[in-house]
Amino acid sequence: MRRCFSVSSIQNRGFIMSVGTMPLSLGDYVALVLFLIAWQCHSLAVESVLFKRRSLTQAMNLQRGIWLETMARREVRIVDTSIMSGLQQGTAFFASSSLIALGGCFALLGASDNVLGLLTDLAITEAPSRRLFEIKVIGLILILAYSFFKFGWAYRLFNYCTILLGAVPIVHRAGPLDAATIAAVSRVMRMNVLAGKHFNAGLRGVFFSIGYLGWFIGPQFLLLTTALLLFVLVRRQFFSAARLAVIDQPSEGPGNGSSIRPDSQ
Repeated sequence: MRRCFSVSSIQNRGFIMSVGTMPLSLGDYVALVLFLIAWQCHSLAVESVLFKRRSLTQAMNLQRGIWLETMARREVRIVDTSIMSGLQQGTAFFASSSLIALGGCFALLGASDNVLGLLTDLAITEAPSRRLFEIKVIGLILILAYSFFKFGWAYRLFNYCTILLGAVPIVHRAGPLDAATIAAVSRVMRMNVLAGKHFNAGLRGVFFSIGYLGWFIGPQFLLLTTALLLFVLVRRQFFSAARLAVIDQPSEGPGNGSSIRPDSQ
């Protein structure tokens, strides 16, 4: 018992010493915590968890349902398969980009001396130590790896969604959809919304990796870039023209017997 206690005590002291010798300052810890809180708060806000104002993402999820209900009434679904193909290609592009960025981060670890020399020449703040710089690069690698896995899973889900879309029965008559068709459409819609959720999570990781770059200069710059990034993302989700274009329902316009051509008004 004494021996076990002594070994565990030595291990605990070693752990405390290793944490105590971390090259991170109090400002680094504060900036990192606020960075992660901003990331999580934005994720919850987009899902309408923090407040009830509908985000652009939530509005587009409703449009996914409208699209798939319209798709169920079409006999020729070339347009719908083209839309699915576009969603898959966009996801594959970002997955490949994240993988390339991961490779660049590993190359950055091998060129630490050159980058540290560049940060020293900037003379904005004191250049970080080599160990601190490597910790920052590893953090960036973790963010990009998270984004890559999100994009990879979203791509897989869009593949599943394509299969489910092909399983939706073709309706040959007018009127309400039968129960089997409604269930098939619901499966496609849930899978499509879930795929979009993972894609947006990966894209959010890419965006916040840009804000994370401010930490390479200093913790105060991480706070600044995080605040600027959060402002831009919140504006696009809740106060942008794109959101108004999706949510607003004009009294006149396409779908209400009016033409969008200026010469026909």
